[in-house]
Amino acid sequence: MIRELRKVDINKVAAIWLDTNIKTHYFISAQYWKSNFELVKELLLQATVYVYEDKQEIQGFIGLSDEYIEGIFVSAETQSQGIGKILLNYVKGKRNKLLLNVYQKNTRAISFYQREGFEIQCNGIDEATGERDYVMAWQRK
Repeated sequence: MIRELRKVDINKVAAIWLDTNIKTHYFISAQYWKSNFELVKELLLQATVYVYEDKQEIQGFIGLSDEYIEGIFVSAETQSQGIGKILLNYVKGKRNKLLLNVYQKNTRAISFYQREGFEIQCNGIDEATGERDYVMAWQRK
């Protein structure tokens, strides 16, 4: 089931955010993510966030600001089960265009987004981490 984030969900959602970022972005210091943890909790409560829940357990979420995907995060235990695709398709149904940034070293995510119809628009550098990234976009056909 997909539903909007509730305040009571924030600790579980933030834990998935932290764990996923540390594991996926091995090329960025874990301390970077940990130092942003409290700020991210506040930002999540201000963004449009949809959670994927199964048997009252949050297994993943997607965050949106207008047409911009802030991120898709799926818990380590439930990755590669189609939850990211379900969340992405859910927001595709709500928008005509979507944009996101992805680190160039995160080849697994780049492949996922390309399979889902996103195209690389340009590349740049994430000023917060110094890592090279891509802007990717999806447009309803």
